[in-house]
Amino acid sequence: MYETIALVGATGAVGRIVLEQLVKREFPYRRLKLLASERSVGREVRVGGETITVELLEPDAFKEIDLVIASTPDEVSAEFAPWAVEEGAVVVDESGYWRMDPTVPLIIPEVNPEAVESHAGIIASPNCSTTQMVVALAPLHKAAKVKRVIVSTYQATSGAGLAGNEELHDSVRSALAGQVHPPSTFQYPVGFNLIPQIGSEKYRGYTSEEMKMVYETQKIMGDENIQVCPTCVRVPVTIGHSESILVETEESLSAEEARDLFHNAKGVTVVDDLDSQQYPMPRDCDGKDDVFVGRIRKDLSCSNGIAFWCVSDNLRKGAATNAVQIAELLVKRAAASIEKS
Repeated sequence: MYETIALVGATGAVGRIVLEQLVKREFPYRRLKLLASERSVGREVRVGGETITVELLEPDAFKEIDLVIASTPDEVSAEFAPWAVEEGAVVVDESGYWRMDPTVPLIIPEVNPEAVESHAGIIASPNCSTTQMVVALAPLHKAAKVKRVIVSTYQATSGAGLAGNEELHDSVRSALAGQVHPPSTFQYPVGFNLIPQIGSEKYRGYTSEEMKMVYETQKIMGDENIQVCPTCVRVPVTIGHSESILVETEESLSAEEARDLFHNAKGVTVVDDLDSQQYPMPRDCDGKDDVFVGRIRKDLSCSNGIAFWCVSDNLRKGAATNAVQIAELLVKRAAASIEKS
């Protein structure tokens, strides 16, 4: 059990779900501190049966803290994480700042839990679109070794935070009234629209969001030879990222074999009956922690290819749930260490 844990970014969309998960999963701690910027200081937050007042995120806030779970912008994490580590805390960070740091493990508990052993105070949780894809890829990789992935994502507006969902609602209302809502969070009005750009241009016409999927997949799966070709699209859906994934493996898998691998994979739920019109959809995955897979079929253009459709709640497994699961790995590791001693 951790004596004292802290949540940074407690009042944000992901932070609220982290708190919910800590209670639901009965995470072991004696005291919880909520930390945020000045504008949220003094706000009271209900956690289980307890009301906790939000405190200021500052260096002294991490004294006597054992574990930190954080959901903040990159620049905030870059500043505060070293403060926490210096005070002896372990930081589970959901920002993008530390993910590709070679000294920081990037972890999905269903895929590479052993990486928790190599942390030096900071552990990164992957990007939401990467997380759900890699959870689905992992059983295929273990069975037949993934060579190449072509993925198109259809990402919910909540991926841009509370402001993203507010802009979608405003955009839809304006469109229904025959007006155009001026965008601020997105490049264009998102209501009744698709925007094939998430992030800035990063490399050879690929965006920063797309290159995250390339580099993070290779790091998590421990194989820089896996080729990933991503296209990331913002869609007018509030919660739940969807992905169309085509995987080429070294060894051939039938659709039935792939379906069995998904059925037996931890954290994956199969919804796959085309005749009965059963397949994963964002509205059905909202509020659930698993990665949902359907439309599983052989690739018509490649003998070693498997195509499937993948949906997950981007605020849960894509963010909050994965971070709490990493924290649970740390608890198990500490318990095992005590037993050995």
